[in-house]
Amino acid sequence: MTGRSGRGQLVGSLPTKTTKYYTTNWKMSHKIVSVSVRDVRFPTSLEQHGSDAMHTDPDYSVAYVVINSDSGLKGFGLTFTLGKGTEIVVCAVEALAGLVVGKTLQEIVSDFRGFYRLLTSDSQMRWLGPEKGVIHLATAAVLNAVWDLWARAESKPLWKLLVDMDPKQLVSCIDFRYITDVLTEEEALDILMKAQEGKQQREDQMLREGYPAYTTSCAWLGYSDEQLRQLCTDALKSGWTKFKVKVGADLEDDIRRCRLIRQMIGPSHSLMIDANQRWDVAEAISWVSSLAEFKPLWIEEPTCPDDILGHAAISKALAPLGIGVATGEQCHNRVMFKQFLQASALQFVQIDSCRLGSVNENLAVLLMAHKFQVPVCPHSGGVGLCELVQHLILFDYISVSTSLKNRMCEYVDHLHEHFTSPVVIRDAHYMPPKDPGYSCEMLESSVKRHQYPEGEVWKLHANKC
Repeated sequence: MTGRSGRGQLVGSLPTKTTKYYTTNWKMSHKIVSVSVRDVRFPTSLEQHGSDAMHTDPDYSVAYVVINSDSGLKGFGLTFTLGKGTEIVVCAVEALAGLVVGKTLQEIVSDFRGFYRLLTSDSQMRWLGPEKGVIHLATAAVLNAVWDLWARAESKPLWKLLVDMDPKQLVSCIDFRYITDVLTEEEALDILMKAQEGKQQREDQMLREGYPAYTTSCAWLGYSDEQLRQLCTDALKSGWTKFKVKVGADLEDDIRRCRLIRQMIGPSHSLMIDANQRWDVAEAISWVSSLAEFKPLWIEEPTCPDDILGHAAISKALAPLGIGVATGEQCHNRVMFKQFLQASALQFVQIDSCRLGSVNENLAVLLMAHKFQVPVCPHSGGVGLCELVQHLILFDYISVSTSLKNRMCEYVDHLHEHFTSPVVIRDAHYMPPKDPGYSCEMLESSVKRHQYPEGEVWKLHANKC
């Protein structure tokens, strides 16, 4: 049966390419009649929100997807960008839409692996990737909307849909192509089956306490020292104990800022640093060694996000200093994560709900990370990313890793007011969402005001310029 709800029947045993899940639930028959996508941008660069060593003036943006069904039920999805170029992702979504329209939700979820491959392996469009870059961002936006539609059809938040799902059906959602040398379907199923023990207790724990978070909002690179002090003071009063600082532009500035933060938070609280791909390998080792006195837990994205062996060299060099390497927010796909893990190139896996191929591909990475016993600490520094990734990390704890050791989820305190079901943070913990869906539906009024370039916000900005 498909989870505790008993709403469907499994055909066959272990899922294969041809295994399908036939649901008898009438609610699953929604036929997709249209897919719309809009370019929505927020002028965060005006106040330096989100600024780092490589992205000095980001305008947090999304390609915002709405799937419409013949029943009236809608699915909402997005992928995150930094402003310019969002229109390219919009074009890619429009190119994929023809593969989605006309299908029913039941058709999709009864063979979700097949549907994932349909989007990622079109014989012509895969040349644009494959499974990387703009076309994969667009795939994530579409699939996020499909998962949202499914969760809404089941009247569950996405994390609960996943937690309640039969392990065999979860495995059937994953494309194992290219990763079976590290994780087979049988191994994935075994991990999920073993995690069944104590699952209800962990779910109850999350509902009571929430999932631990850290904040990046205090120390964007463009913030003044005065801003940094005030934001850090406010965060400490609100119960935050884990802080991340952007570094990489100037070593002396980094030393000053890290010293300031460490003095404010004290020796017992966690400090992480993030260079956003600024350095070459040797430069990264030298630079981070100069910051070792501030006891950072990790250095995030120290070099090119594609350089797996470079990350491995940095990890090896910094290990004696007790500093780990974290990366993943610009890791293209499950294959790259596989190789990062094989090479011992990271000590913290940072999944992203919009960089990878939505929930399907993130499931693969969560399971591989568990096999290698590397903690997952998701990236969520962007508009809508907190809303999305909270579902994945709740599922990871309840149904995969069963551990909170060295685990936390990023939080940024920006733009949540534009969502119908914004994240809820209590005592520096993500509280599990209760509303059905994937939490990425935006307020229509916000979408219209921030749609680029015709929205009111951008017309005003153009007039000022």
